[in-house]
Amino acid sequence: MIKRKIAIIGAGLTGLALYYFLKQDGIDCVLIEARKRVGGRIFTKYDKRFPPMEMGATWLDRSHIYIHRLLDELNLEAFPQKMDGKAFYEPDPRFPFQLVDLPVQAGSSKRIVGGSSKLIEALIDRVKPKDLYLDRRVLSIQKVEGGIQLEAASQSFMVEKLVSTLPPNLFVKTIEVHPELPEDLLSVMRATHMWMGESIRMAIAYASPFWREPKMSATVFSSAGPVVELYDHSDAADHAFALSGFINSSFDALTKEERLKVILVQLQKYYGSAVYDYLSYEEVVWKNQPLTYIGYDKLVQAHKNNGHSMYNKSYLEDCLFITGTETAARHPGYMEGALVSALEIFGRLKN
Repeated sequence: MIKRKIAIIGAGLTGLALYYFLKQDGIDCVLIEARKRVGGRIFTKYDKRFPPMEMGATWLDRSHIYIHRLLDELNLEAFPQKMDGKAFYEPDPRFPFQLVDLPVQAGSSKRIVGGSSKLIEALIDRVKPKDLYLDRRVLSIQKVEGGIQLEAASQSFMVEKLVSTLPPNLFVKTIEVHPELPEDLLSVMRATHMWMGESIRMAIAYASPFWREPKMSATVFSSAGPVVELYDHSDAADHAFALSGFINSSFDALTKEERLKVILVQLQKYYGSAVYDYLSYEEVVWKNQPLTYIGYDKLVQAHKNNGHSMYNKSYLEDCLFITGTETAARHPGYMEGALVSALEIFGRLKN
């Protein structure tokens, strides 16, 4: 059995940032991750021939102060999301699309140079190998004298404090807790909407940005689908080109090849036959990621219970803390929310 002061379940942005903050303060902690990779819902696919292809968290804006501070501290940069002031707009599938002017946005979105996973890489570079346990899905936790005993796949831990950064519903459905947590907390966790849970993220690379021709735009907002949102996804140097966005979740039953086929049919409406000369198509159906998503007991509306006050409390005699981007009081669901939640728990643990 491994004995440590603090264990963090989940090596996504919240977990890695919390580890980083604790270690800076000289506090002993360990990261336990169910996947064989770190990053969670920050997931960039890389190929030198194409721009970094974001499959998860992508954007930050001017109001996201903590992520800007962390990027500066880690010597990372952000660049503006390319927007040309216009968008293809399809509010009703019964009528043709329109090219419309977009309102000027004061707090324009930015992306991380090199991809969002560069932030994860910078944080994991600061994790000591002895403090990281990959491929260790947590099965149960039990309150015992002196702290919490944690059972993970092929590994046991004894810790004074335990922090879960998992999506709350995933925690409830996959980890046995003894004694049981209060029912009012469990009810909130079961009905907390999980960011990206129903999302299908896609990106498609091209040799040239044909969408920048006159009377065109990379930006699409469509109720006709399957693509409901689309944006210019070219790299920071503007040397490699792609489009990226979100697919209507009702298309999750199709195969990747079937989704690509209907996507290209849709894109042809806007751009013509050039869309078929793609270099690479990438996607992630987050609903099909069992270490991220698990179904709800009942229909849960978007953003429901994000930042709920129940997450401000500790449990199991002040030994268990529930955090993560869904629990953040500000900017829940964003990378900023992940940092807000990490900093809040850090403040409680160091006192």
